[in-house]
Amino acid sequence: MFKKDFPYFSNNESVYLDNAATTQKPQIVIDAMNEYYTNYCANTHRSSYGNSNKATSMYEDTRKVLKEFINAKSINEIIFTKGLTEGINFVASSYAKKFETIIISSLEHHSNIVPWHMQGRVLGKDLEVVKYKENLDFDYEDFERILKNNKNAFVSITHISNAFGKIHDIKRITTLAHKYNAIVLIDAAQSLAHGKIDVQDINCDFFLMSAHKTFGPTGLGAIYIKESLLKSISPYQTGGATIQEVSFEKTKLLDSPFLFEAGTQNISAVIAFAKSLEYINDIGYENIEKIEKELYVYLHNELKQIPDIILYNNETDAIGSKSFNIKGIIHDDIGILLDKMKINVRVGHHCAQPIMKELEIKGTIRVSLSFYNDKEDINKFISALKRAIFMLRS
Repeated sequence: MFKKDFPYFSNNESVYLDNAATTQKPQIVIDAMNEYYTNYCANTHRSSYGNSNKATSMYEDTRKVLKEFINAKSINEIIFTKGLTEGINFVASSYAKKFETIIISSLEHHSNIVPWHMQGRVLGKDLEVVKYKENLDFDYEDFERILKNNKNAFVSITHISNAFGKIHDIKRITTLAHKYNAIVLIDAAQSLAHGKIDVQDINCDFFLMSAHKTFGPTGLGAIYIKESLLKSISPYQTGGATIQEVSFEKTKLLDSPFLFEAGTQNISAVIAFAKSLEYINDIGYENIEKIEKELYVYLHNELKQIPDIILYNNETDAIGSKSFNIKGIIHDDIGILLDKMKINVRVGHHCAQPIMKELEIKGTIRVSLSFYNDKEDINKFISALKRAIFMLRS
């Protein structure tokens, strides 16, 4: 139904089930990027001629669209980055390094682990990891124990696991963390593609987003920073576009958001990102959630029927990604055969090696869904998977 909006599906015969890695782009997003480069390509916030003014206006309009999209209080709370990974590094370097303890979950992507290691934080030394329970559920009792024992803590938690699709209750996590005066960052790389977000309702302090996982362009991310914290954050980079006045004696910097967006930004991507958000609004999250939940349950039930399958979590509190293995078969081998049959899935550790080690596996086969997928895609995948298993068992 929705594939007609995405040129990729007209140009490819493959079944695309790797949406956690990146989503496909609707035509309106591609058109917005092309229009910028062909009709009014100019730098922003610098010159006063017509095309530059238009580029600046379109760029800043995206900030307004994103503010409304996640229900931020002010456009000053929205900062654009080159990606969510840069966003975590920015917060880690410019704000969170002053905290004695960083608390993360067991299901984190490397992007929310490695930046803390670069500060010399490791498990048992300024880094705490919340345990997981059966079905990969977040262990709130362990979380509260850690919070009680660490009075100056910064909590950095993924919303939806890229490896397993497990959803953390980020409002509950934020409320509990604030009870112990901890600051909360939410890694929302997978969030906007699957469900409505209200940062004021969640009450998190930082909310980090990825454009390319939300039907927008690559090379772009965004950070929501609660307005009350803006004055206490140092810029990650400085230079052009961040300054109010410079002499050889001193520099006077601008306020947020410009303070945090040094140099020429990814202008075309920012402009096009607004179109991806508008596209989501046109479809409606109610429709997206209904379609995806039905697909996720259908996929889970089909996988359960395959002999010797190993599933790591059920369909409860999960969306998007579903990871599994087949007893006695290397996941890479299945991935190679599925590719030969034009089924696009990801195999490996999915940039989440610590949880793989906890589960005593090297990796998984991951199917990740979006609303433009359908049961026919899943049926083709299941048929190809059965064929691959048969070939590898023979």
